[in-house]
Amino acid sequence: MSVTNVEAASAFYVRLFGFEKVFENGEPVGFVILKKDDAELHITLNKDHKATVHNVAHLIVDDAAALYKHCVSSGIRIIKGLRDAEYGVRGFVFADPDGNRIDVGQVL
Repeated sequence: MSVTNVEAASAFYVRLFGFEKVFENGEPVGFVILKKDDAELHITLNKDHKATVHNVAHLIVDDAAALYKHCVSSGIRIIKGLRDAEYGVRGFVFADPDGNRIDVGQVL
């Protein structure tokens, strides 16, 4: 996923979601891999990054409602509120500080 500031984006995912930085490359840093459990997030510097209306990452979690509550209480911008879809997934969409849309889902 592209971001305008790799360090700020990394701090966002580490602080709010418990990811851990496992790799970085460049001077200044232009690429980072974050990991949490079996999930990896690859962050790439793009100073001209512009947010899109499409989801750029999908997270499957055990408890979407708890993560939604955490996002709301942390002041994270919610794009689509928590809902149960007819295809058996409870989910929501949030935006990170660069406007990247992250789709969160829990299989029901």
